[in-house]
Amino acid sequence: MSTSRSALVRRPFEGLPAERDLVAMRQLIPAATLPTRTSAEHGSVPVTIATILPMAWPAIRRTDGSVILGLQASVPGGDLSRAFGQALHQALDSEDGTPVTSVRLTDASPRLQDLLDVTDDPQIEVHDTFDFWIDEAAERTPEVERSLAQANDSIMPTRPVPGLPHAYWVDAGPKEHLRWVLDAEEDRVIDAVARLHARRESGLGEGTKYVGSFRAEGLTVPVWDLPKGFGAGGVAAVAEEFRARFEEALASTEPLTPAERRARGGIVARQVTLR
Repeated sequence: MSTSRSALVRRPFEGLPAERDLVAMRQLIPAATLPTRTSAEHGSVPVTIATILPMAWPAIRRTDGSVILGLQASVPGGDLSRAFGQALHQALDSEDGTPVTSVRLTDASPRLQDLLDVTDDPQIEVHDTFDFWIDEAAERTPEVERSLAQANDSIMPTRPVPGLPHAYWVDAGPKEHLRWVLDAEEDRVIDAVARLHARRESGLGEGTKYVGSFRAEGLTVPVWDLPKGFGAGGVAAVAEEFRARFEEALASTEPLTPAERRARGGIVARQVTLR
């Protein structure tokens, strides 16, 4: 994809094998990493894609020569892939142990798809702490430890759900939620929820309910409210059965029945605007 530095790209991570994980890391997960590497053409350099880095830096060239990218950094332009591709490019040109503090975007800036090994199949790892920030060769001073502890205290407990790929349970304090990154149009997701709701099957279990969805980097993220104490284990216990019926409803191309249309109207009327 060739775009100018200011062009808006609505699905920036398309073509990367971990697209749905990258969207979740950008939007949903406090602390996670995903290991990959640059292509052979660009040196096969180990790259760790992370949620956020100290000082919200876009990237760091570590002392061992590897690079870590922070997907939740604020970056310029309308194409996140080009912005983080440029951050990676700058990191590769930096001295070991040097952070990239700002992205110098140009029309010639590479995209992540240009630099990373797209044949790789990286696996996301969700963390309870930001210990992945620490360079193994760096000294853990009292100041570093205090900064790390402060950051760790801000993490909302978040867990991936076995049996429901790209879905994450989160304890948001007064409520728990399930948020699921889907490669489907929002209208189709709402239709699927309506088909299930007409059969009283749109929730995951007692006390759970669908509350809305939002778009993130071109993908749809539906959200369910869960009662306190439902827990990640409660979601995992029903995940496979819920996934089967939801994906069956999502795949249906049959016109909505009158009952399903009524259910859809109620869902749209009640749906919360989420971000």
